[in-house]
Amino acid sequence: MRLRDYPRNTPATVTGFCDCDMDLQTRLREIGFAEGDRVEKVHYGLFGGNPISVKLNGVHIALRKHEAQAVFVEALSE
Repeated sequence: MRLRDYPRNTPATVTGFCDCDMDLQTRLREIGFAEGDRVEKVHYGLFGGNPISVKLNGVHIALRKHEAQAVFVEALSE
């Protein structure tokens, strides 16, 4: 499932990235996304739901919808 579509306030694990845009994938990796990281969608922006606030390994990061669309996640297994 993609991070954009994942339910809010539900922890997940990053499993990979979309192969469609290598520049975007590189940028996501540069800001800290990697396979196996814990991520949680926390809040949506007021106008059109953009940006999306996520907590990545305890750090809050704002992503645009198309950036969140490029991140694949699965439910956190605890």
